[in-house]
Amino acid sequence: MNKRKILVSVIAVVAVLLLLVVGGFRIIPEGHIGVKTQLGAIVASDLNAGPHLSIPFVQRIQSVNVQEQAYEFNASAYTKDTQTVENIQGKLNYQYDRSQLSGIIRNIGIKNVESKIIVPQVNSILKNAIGGFKAEDLVQNRSALQEQVESELRTALALSGITVTALNIENIDFEDSFEEVIRAKVAAEQEALRMRNETVAKEEQAKQTVIAAQAQADSQRVKAEAEAYAIKLIQEQLAASPKYIELKKVEKWNGEWPRIMGDTINPFVSLSEAG
Repeated sequence: MNKRKILVSVIAVVAVLLLLVVGGFRIIPEGHIGVKTQLGAIVASDLNAGPHLSIPFVQRIQSVNVQEQAYEFNASAYTKDTQTVENIQGKLNYQYDRSQLSGIIRNIGIKNVESKIIVPQVNSILKNAIGGFKAEDLVQNRSALQEQVESELRTALALSGITVTALNIENIDFEDSFEEVIRAKVAAEQEALRMRNETVAKEEQAKQTVIAAQAQADSQRVKAEAEAYAIKLIQEQLAASPKYIELKKVEKWNGEWPRIMGDTINPFVSLSEAG
């Protein structure tokens, strides 16, 4: 009977020890780091992925995701000219600054990061930024708003140990009546631009026609001047040398006499010289 009690006690002790060992064994997955606390105080905040042991009831290992995470937001605001922006949808991508992770855990708590840090900053910065734009400018230049908000969020959240990797404002909705006015105005501007482009094209075409006509006239003038100059040179040659024409005939003669002379005077023989 005593042996049985001893055996049961041993088994119970072994079971407790196994439970303690299992309870103090923690595996940190890839993309996470481990933060170990001892009696509530942080003793390590950079445990790499893999298995780690802790003392049960004394130490605790918390796994923290240090990969890029996304916070999706939906807000409303007023523009500089008091137009209501009913629905602003977007996504903020962020990750923790590992060098400040222990401070985040100590002061805020990982589970409270979005509710206590990200949400208030996004709402405040987004509303203030939209309040600096007129509604029409906001419709036509959403990228300026996105760049401003992203820049301010990077600065503000970095102070709390959070690194902003990207911001995307996906949708901005105004009241239906205002959107209708904007669409009509944009359509009118596009039609006016089309008409201006057509006018410019016609003016350019007319200008090119004038240029072509002028070029043709200039070409004809130059040709006429060249012909007149050539005639003048020939006349000068004839005046200076009466035999110039005879020379040109000889230059063009192929060396054959006409077979039938008839009554026509031989163009290559001067009658006055033949006698």
